[in-house]
Amino acid sequence: MVPVMTSRSQVGIWLLVLGLFVACDSSQPKQAVGGGPAPAELQAGEAKFTANCAACHGNQAAGTDHGPPLVHKIYEPNHHGDSAFQRAAANGVKAHHWEFGNMPKIEGVTPEDVDQIVKYVRWLQRQAGIQ
Repeated sequence: MVPVMTSRSQVGIWLLVLGLFVACDSSQPKQAVGGGPAPAELQAGEAKFTANCAACHGNQAAGTDHGPPLVHKIYEPNHHGDSAFQRAAANGVKAHHWEFGNMPKIEGVTPEDVDQIVKYVRWLQRQAGIQ
């Protein structure tokens, strides 16, 4: 015989299911997988990211309370191509996906620096399953 669930049991199960659903929400930022060191060919980009971007975008581009995570599906290559990163660094960006405010232009970084930074960020994204 199958036991009959009481209304209290049903509420508890629904709360558990709801909690699992919220925990699995794909809109949440994905963290880099593995957390290992960047490959040698990306370490210059990592250093430039740390010096110029990490204060707002966080370690391994995971975001902070000052700027969004770049390891996020919003920044995947087919939505924000590499040229979007170049424009953001050179000109700044008006806030449009997040509520962190506008991003100022980044003084002192060259287009070549940004290329190296983007290669590093794209590697972090791939590590997190963002293609």
